[in-house]
Amino acid sequence: MSINKVVISGNLTRDPELRQTANGFPVLGFGVAVNDRRKNQQTGEWEDYPNFIDCTMFGARAESVSRFLSKGSKVAIEGKLRWSQWERDGQKRSKIEVVVDEIEFMTARGEGGNMGMSHMSAPAPAYAAPTYAPAPAAPAVDTSVYDEDIPF
Repeated sequence: MSINKVVISGNLTRDPELRQTANGFPVLGFGVAVNDRRKNQQTGEWEDYPNFIDCTMFGARAESVSRFLSKGSKVAIEGKLRWSQWERDGQKRSKIEVVVDEIEFMTARGEGGNMGMSHMSAPAPAYAAPTYAPAPAAPAVDTSVYDEDIPF
């Protein structure tokens, strides 16, 4: 058995690019910068080292999500790694990317990007504010049961 699952959180490195396959299937491509914190051996200070990760999202959700993302937007992504190989100008090339299954917008309103919402999960086609019902009253505690009555 093998598991292919990735969870990352970071900022978009560029505006997302929405394309379509030859048969009209939407494909969204964007990059995410994720910082790795390491101690500098010479100065002893902790420093951030960015990792640049290519991400791809498919389908109608990709089209919807593209309207809310822009360079600098903070996102949390869940997906899987995919390795691709191709040939260009006689040279073999390859890359590893994240195929996005879920995305959450982490940038608050007015903090950059062109987001109109503070948080949204990609599976939902439209955002609906959660409704909350009052919690049911707690049942009365039966004080006739004591620790001595429990057999373990």
